[in-house]
Amino acid sequence: MSKQSWMNGLMAVALLAAMVVFPLAAKARKGTEIPAPAIDAILAQTPGEESVVFAGGCFWGVQAVFQHVKGVISATSGYSGGESKTAEYEVVSTGQTGHAESVKVVFDPSQITYGELLHVFFSVAHDPTELNRQGPDEGSQYRSVLFYTTPDQLRITKAYIEQLDAARVFKHAIVTQVVPLKGFYPAEAHHQNYATLHPDSMYIRFNDAPKVDNLKKVFPQAYRESPNLVAVK
Repeated sequence: MSKQSWMNGLMAVALLAAMVVFPLAAKARKGTEIPAPAIDAILAQTPGEESVVFAGGCFWGVQAVFQHVKGVISATSGYSGGESKTAEYEVVSTGQTGHAESVKVVFDPSQITYGELLHVFFSVAHDPTELNRQGPDEGSQYRSVLFYTTPDQLRITKAYIEQLDAARVFKHAIVTQVVPLKGFYPAEAHHQNYATLHPDSMYIRFNDAPKVDNLKKVFPQAYRESPNLVAVK
């Protein structure tokens, strides 16, 4: 099911009268907090830039979350996992391209560690136990994937997933793929900053705005009130 068909298929009155509840983010076992990574990088001594690409359902919500995280320089919606010639929304939506809706996060490692970003990704940005879907969206383009860009990112990510699985933090096993980044292709301009520009959209209100609210609640020290939006030409 695509985001567009989901929005077109549900009327506002029906949503308000009998709201359908979809998973909004990671579901830890009752009474269990999602811990920070036991293995992490240390804060860099000088400002710089590092990037990683996260995929976890609709890129609107993942982008919105990371745009509100301190230390993130930019969060850009796009496509990863397939070829450049198929990196178009309508084609990716078929689920046949190998692409996942993704968000390239560029961050300053002197302000925030990679592990802290992982903590956000696995806690509030999406549910890492859902296979080829996320909330109301179904298909391989909505799968949970982490496209790493450095050996350190791979090492820290694998250790964190092992840590969470060993502690049985989630009700189900983590299905997040961890693969090297081979290419990232920015999405069309109208998909950038979508959650900020369309706060009254029913999809945003019920699926993405709660993620940002949860970020503020769970990570108050890392939360930035004004999102760091992407410049769109």
